[in-house]
Amino acid sequence: MGIVEATTLPDQLNEAANYIKGLQTNLIKMKEKRDSLMGIDENSASTSALSTRSGMMRGLITPHIEIHEIGSALEVVLITGLDNQFMFNETIRLLHEEGYEIINASSSVVNNRVFNTIHSQVRESASNHGSTKISQRLMKFANEGNGH
Repeated sequence: MGIVEATTLPDQLNEAANYIKGLQTNLIKMKEKRDSLMGIDENSASTSALSTRSGMMRGLITPHIEIHEIGSALEVVLITGLDNQFMFNETIRLLHEEGYEIINASSSVVNNRVFNTIHSQVRESASNHGSTKISQRLMKFANEGNGH
């Protein structure tokens, strides 16, 4: 067994502070690398976000929904702010109500936006009324989430 040296509390705090600073530096570098890989220019993104009040209001991101019908399958792309994640749950609920089975769902967070993609297919036991009804319900729900 080796001898363990006692470290004073101020030394421990300095080591912890240096460790945290190192983590913060690594985080900044990783964010810059992610943004460069995604082709995001931080300055233009923040300028455009400030200039479009319709897209952001008091820091809140307006929900956006896209629906793509592919045969009996339905792809729903839902983009929300971090504060609107309940919309993802509600979208899943609406799809189930309309007779769709969720095949795959994924989420990604980029710059305080949550990108949800849901792949679903009409259940064999469900009577398919087409995507028109579900599209209308989802659009109505998204607009209600916008406060319209």
